[in-house]
Amino acid sequence: MSDDSSEAIRQSFRRQAKACEDLGSPFTARLCNLVAERLTEATPVGAKILGWSGNPDGTGDALALRLAGTLHALVRSGRDPELAAAYPPNTTEEDTLWSAVEAALRRDESFILDRLKSAPQTNEVRRSSALLPGFLTIAALTGKPLVLSELGASAGLNLQWDRHSYRLGDVSWGDASPVHLEPRWEGPPPPKAAIEIIERAGCDLNPLDPSSEDDRLRLFSYIWADQQDRLDRTAAALAMAAESGLKVDKADAIDWLHKRLATPRAGLTHVVYHTIAWQYLPPALKAEGEVLIADAGARATYDAPLARLQLEADGKPGGAALLLTLWPAGETREIGRADFHGRWVKWVGWEGSAV
Repeated sequence: MSDDSSEAIRQSFRRQAKACEDLGSPFTARLCNLVAERLTEATPVGAKILGWSGNPDGTGDALALRLAGTLHALVRSGRDPELAAAYPPNTTEEDTLWSAVEAALRRDESFILDRLKSAPQTNEVRRSSALLPGFLTIAALTGKPLVLSELGASAGLNLQWDRHSYRLGDVSWGDASPVHLEPRWEGPPPPKAAIEIIERAGCDLNPLDPSSEDDRLRLFSYIWADQQDRLDRTAAALAMAAESGLKVDKADAIDWLHKRLATPRAGLTHVVYHTIAWQYLPPALKAEGEVLIADAGARATYDAPLARLQLEADGKPGGAALLLTLWPAGETREIGRADFHGRWVKWVGWEGSAV
């Protein structure tokens, strides 16, 4: 292991610490900074992390989030009470926290090494706050019931966005719900439109079952330990999904999309959507997916429009871009921006006709 390689790993943890700080998790930021400053190769876990052969960054293997999620899983599962004593809601000094982490690296070595093999998996419910105004726009522009196809759906929590209640600026939407979303809203109100959903489906390479205790633990573990509001909101959404029997298909996104887009949808608007998921596809699959969706758009008609709604990082500061493409016109517009965790939405909207 060269010093340059290990320093690149440490820098990836520092970058993740900054992102965690910006997204309201000072505890996870502290944890990532401590790893960057103090981790050594003295343990098999330390050697594995500092010798990581892939891309450690958040847009690659997300190594810092793998480790943070693994340690949080030890805490939430009850496997390591000593580590849990150093975790929120408890407050500890940095030396105490690091001593607890170092001990866990030795004590829970096999669990950690196995868990590090898996990419982080999240299902941030608040992203529905950005999706809803997009769906309202689609319904207003096309005037047709919707068919939903979500890529990278995880446990399907954002497949049930219409079962949540919302406050978007001065606008309330939805019936009373255990999941209420109220982002900081900037911009004009979203359009008014009646929404009818005829069919919903989603896919994921590793879908999580809302009724499975192990899968719920996995999902909770990747939520940052000091963000109790996110944990509570996700628990409520998981309970709703389990009660509804909602299941996500285990499938490659592009293979699954081939089948979904091959089915005619006369009199309906088919909406393909994804949130902070497209960036994780390998470049070749992304290119194939772009062609696949564009070809389906070319076949779209005024009687059977196709829409693509995406909340994805675009390399610009200030959250992620909310993009909407509507066919048969085929126009793409940035209709807003949103925080990666849905804490705020800067809404622009879509002026004029589209299909």
